[in-house]
Amino acid sequence: MEANAQTTGAWILVLLYMAGLLYLVFRGARQTRSLSDYALGSVVFSPVAVGLSLAASMTSAATFVINPGFIANFGVSGVISYAIALPLAAVTSLVLLTKSFRRYGQTVKALTLAQWIGSRYNSRPFALAMGVLALLLITFIVLIVVALTKVLSSALQLNETIVMLSIVVFVFGYMMFGGANSMVYTNTIQAAIMIVVAILLIGSGYDHFKDGIGNFFSKLAAIDPQLVKPTNPNSPLFRDFYEIIFAQVVVGIAIVVQPHIITRSLLLKRESDVNKFLVTAVIVELLFFAVVIAGLYARLTFPDLSFNGKALPNDGIIPAYVRAVYAGSPLALVAGLFVILGLIAAGMSTLEGLVQSVSTTITSDLLKPLLGKRLPESKLVMVNRLAIVGMALITIYLSNKQLTAPKLSVGIFAQNGVYAYFSAAFIPVIFGIFVKDVKAWVPFAASITAILVHFGVYYLLPLGVEQLGWEMGFFTKFLQGPVRNPAIASSSAIVVSSFIGFILLRVSKLNR
Repeated sequence: MEANAQTTGAWILVLLYMAGLLYLVFRGARQTRSLSDYALGSVVFSPVAVGLSLAASMTSAATFVINPGFIANFGVSGVISYAIALPLAAVTSLVLLTKSFRRYGQTVKALTLAQWIGSRYNSRPFALAMGVLALLLITFIVLIVVALTKVLSSALQLNETIVMLSIVVFVFGYMMFGGANSMVYTNTIQAAIMIVVAILLIGSGYDHFKDGIGNFFSKLAAIDPQLVKPTNPNSPLFRDFYEIIFAQVVVGIAIVVQPHIITRSLLLKRESDVNKFLVTAVIVELLFFAVVIAGLYARLTFPDLSFNGKALPNDGIIPAYVRAVYAGSPLALVAGLFVILGLIAAGMSTLEGLVQSVSTTITSDLLKPLLGKRLPESKLVMVNRLAIVGMALITIYLSNKQLTAPKLSVGIFAQNGVYAYFSAAFIPVIFGIFVKDVKAWVPFAASITAILVHFGVYYLLPLGVEQLGWEMGFFTKFLQGPVRNPAIASSSAIVVSSFIGFILLRVSKLNR
């Protein structure tokens, strides 16, 4: 009976949520008349609303659904990595980069990160290259769709394929019309929901602390001693402090250069609003990142990582935890339904931002330069909608593969693509902000280096280690096993490309 009530309540909640979203999209769509309106909006939003929008967009279903699954599997080492090292680096980078990026972004009226880079270095080929690389962000879109599918199929008791198709059709459908105007409305409401849900999830393990923090860790250690250690040699992601802290700090610093994050400040119309925007975004973002601790509660709830006799995959742990914990009394049922709504909001907020930013990049940075006069300004909005349709079809294909045959988690698949992108974008953005006089070929060479190093470390070096017996010191362990950590590839790419970039910058100045 309780399960039926939870399912019925979830149906009602989801339908109301869909209706509310469509209303906000319709409201925003009425004020979207050009590609610029779609990308940056034509409405003056408050800095708090834009800050909440950024926090919601930065915090995807990965933070609320996928990453807590890693913590349930591997313990405290994951909390240090995902709730401390990466978040602190990311918010610090956000504060340092936002004002300078915004100042130049406003000057050149950039709609996308690729356009910003092309304008900053006066190089259309560079903009085109970054536009192509932005297609890697589709892997992140796939992660969110899969996470939402796991949550909704569990809550609504529906087939995963049907749910996945419905999500893609619904979200990509309404994002064809609203753009930034509707996205800030929806993201702000979603962020408010996520704040309440973050508090509920963080507080859901209250009973485990009744006998003190020591007893909490004792119960985890009784399940597996590795769960309470700061490093977990048995995991593919948290084996030592190089992997847990150094790699995540480097990734956290660079993660901000994703287009749906760093361009968000361009929605502000007044310079005086930037500080309020940043304070709001940082405080809320740190709260959201803390949600991963729910993974420890989930492990105590499912010691053998099974539910109702079935083994739980990494991406299904939190949906099952919510269903198990928030069942019983009417109050618990209502709280559980609200948590489900929050998990949906966490996914939708980032999904909207990615669909908006990637489709705008395809239209303005790829199709418009390639087609030239054959693509007049009046047709850009229609072409952008067609780009969204194409993205939807690719997302359906890749999401289905990740639902049926994931390698540990869709999170690994997404990180590999997304991390490669912002590794390549990092030096162009940093040089563009902080170096006044730099030739385009210098950051371009650094970007190419980042891509080669990232995929070389992730795919080629492991072949040498496994098939040719290469020994690479302490680095060898990161290149072994069926599942590898994309943060190792990305941090290596960022460090090497930064080194190359600064050397080439010095060489370019000496040759003048």
